[in-house]
Amino acid sequence: MSEQKTPYDLPDVAGLSLGILGGTGDQGKGLARRFALAGHQVTIGSRRAERAQQAADDLGLSVRGADNAVAAAEPDVVIVAVPWEGHKDLLESLRAELAGKIVIDCVNPLGFDKRGAFALPVEEGSAAEQAAAVLPDSRVVAAFHHVSAKLLLDPEVEEMELDVLVLGDDREATDLVQALAGRIGGMRGVYGGRLRNAHQVEAFTANLISINRRYKAHAGLRITDV
Repeated sequence: MSEQKTPYDLPDVAGLSLGILGGTGDQGKGLARRFALAGHQVTIGSRRAERAQQAADDLGLSVRGADNAVAAAEPDVVIVAVPWEGHKDLLESLRAELAGKIVIDCVNPLGFDKRGAFALPVEEGSAAEQAAAVLPDSRVVAAFHHVSAKLLLDPEVEEMELDVLVLGDDREATDLVQALAGRIGGMRGVYGGRLRNAHQVEAFTANLISINRRYKAHAGLRITDV
């Protein structure tokens, strides 16, 4: 990769393959769909390969399904989109497969009660920091927290006009994830700080859920003056 001249100089990521852990859920499946449409080779992971293949077949694109170990080991970059409840156990079980890889964590630790969504406390500080603690040999980046699964999956929506906040401690890794975000029509990846600041990004999802419920919308973020 050539020396970067400005923060807007990002690497060419067109040839990267992606694995999505939790790819049978709406968020993971939606990201799989958009990245496949952008020309990436995508593997959806699940505990059961058959379930992953069914989700891949549902998309009607060149997406394949596999068990989580294969979806973690074979692709270049892996996205973690699993439910918060199973986050730590799954990553611990895939430590070897994920070693050396850029791992994008988009998990939001949220609870729900009659008053709506709220952020849950996380011992390590955030889901992304938990991932980094569990995966010491991986390059963990936090991103894609505020992307509507419904819009990702909607064939009527050609572009999603929003910014993706990308957080991490490895500049090369965050640049690459910013570039990946830009592969989805209408999206832009914006550097959002070090991984220690992932908590408020994850927690802000609760605010977006409140906005969506009040306005019957699928709100995202735009960062001004950048």
